[in-house]
Amino acid sequence: MPVKRKSPDFVLFITVITLLGIGVIMVFSASEYKTLVEYNDSYYYLKKQLTWSLISLIAMFVMMNFDYRQMRRYIQPFLVVSFVLLVLVLIPGIGLEIGGARRWIGGPIPFAPAEFAKLCIIIFTAYGLSREGDNIKHFTSGVLPYLAVMGLAAALILKQPDMGTAMSLVGIVLVMIFAAGARLTHLGVIAAAVVVAGYFAIFKEAYRLERFMAFLDPWADPQGAGFHIIQGLYAIGSGGLFGLGLGQSRQKFLYLPENHTDFIFAIISEELGFIGASLVIMLFVLFIWRGLKIAITSQDPFASLLATGITAWVGVQAIINIGVVTASFPITGIPLPFISFGGTSLLFTMAAVGILLNISRFTTTK
Repeated sequence: MPVKRKSPDFVLFITVITLLGIGVIMVFSASEYKTLVEYNDSYYYLKKQLTWSLISLIAMFVMMNFDYRQMRRYIQPFLVVSFVLLVLVLIPGIGLEIGGARRWIGGPIPFAPAEFAKLCIIIFTAYGLSREGDNIKHFTSGVLPYLAVMGLAAALILKQPDMGTAMSLVGIVLVMIFAAGARLTHLGVIAAAVVVAGYFAIFKEAYRLERFMAFLDPWADPQGAGFHIIQGLYAIGSGGLFGLGLGQSRQKFLYLPENHTDFIFAIISEELGFIGASLVIMLFVLFIWRGLKIAITSQDPFASLLATGITAWVGVQAIINIGVVTASFPITGIPLPFISFGGTSLLFTMAAVGILLNISRFTTTK
């Protein structure tokens, strides 16, 4: 019996809007001095973030009202397009190189194909796994095809290089395979293979090894590889319980690099203190809870796995970002969902949230 369509999950909606609002405020607070120095305009990044937030909200509302079941017919061509874009971004003249990384396709509005690919792979994996049934217990036929697609995408993303996004993609797909009912022994073998691959990825590139060694002892090179970690910890430590006050960060005065993007959580901790940082973490926990609730209460296996993948996307990325900022993980560039400055990342994350809200309209309980 079909489930009657209802209103989207209100708690999830309010949680996302709150995180988005915090992001706009904190991007302005973190970047006002930097943009004043570089562009003679304290509102430079604020205006960009507001624009992308508006576009992303429109994308969320569109996907919230677009029947998620229709996406199954488009997933294969979209997946092919995403891989083509992942290849194109590596080509000089097409891919835009910034800071030694080629992660964006150049143009009037730079576009990061990895974010689009992430969404396509989540939809593809959800659709495929939902059709496997008990075959998911068989590694070769039930699990390996999805690992192969994920592995190829992760390898192309790693080539940019973008280890953070590659790691998050691997984590998302593993969560989905686990939710689909794969054997724990298979997951253990996959996890071991991922650890080995991560080991070689780190030790193959000198800069990754340097970052890993800085993670183990940042004070061994405080003005070099350890600078980022140390300045981030200074910001977090300076915040104390209640913070220095909104807009009162000291680290934003060109001490902490990437303070409005990957390290914005450090500025949140500095200005809003332990209480403010804990609130942000609790909002992500609330998001994960509502996302998993939607996945559990959906009667459609495709919707359930799709909701799991989108929830894992936000959860895994938030864990990696906060772990890096708090020196719990080695440094890798990955934005904090909804909060860090960014266009493509915010757009596709909000579009994914729209899909999740759409799924929530067909669940069996409120």
